[in-house]
Amino acid sequence: MFETVLFPIDQSPESREAADTVVKIVKQFNSRLVLLSVLEKPIEGEEAPPEPRMSPEAIAELLKSAQSMFGQAGIEAETIEREGKPAFAICDVADEINADLIIMGCRGIGLIEEEVSESVTNRVINLSPCPVLIVP
Repeated sequence: MFETVLFPIDQSPESREAADTVVKIVKQFNSRLVLLSVLEKPIEGEEAPPEPRMSPEAIAELLKSAQSMFGQAGIEAETIEREGKPAFAICDVADEINADLIIMGCRGIGLIEEEVSESVTNRVINLSPCPVLIVP
């Protein structure tokens, strides 16, 4: 059912908590797991986000650490690094790898506030080429 699962990760606690769900689903369906981390590049004239952006080195270390953690659970994970807007990069990669499912952690703030259209989670839900499982 879920041959390929895409798991976008960052350094948030929500991303770490979603990893348990990823392990369960990938093992249950014997899925291919692809880990993705996006380096958000500032766009000229755009206001900087409230959270600091990760460096390319931090992204590489994050992916290596996550790959190791899934390896300890008996899951071989591929890794992809991208630059750009997170929601668009996530959906582009999902399309490129023919993902059957995207699993994401959710901070819970963008889904209920006035700026719902601004959250990465909401944008992925609306733009994804495949189902999206949000882990609260």
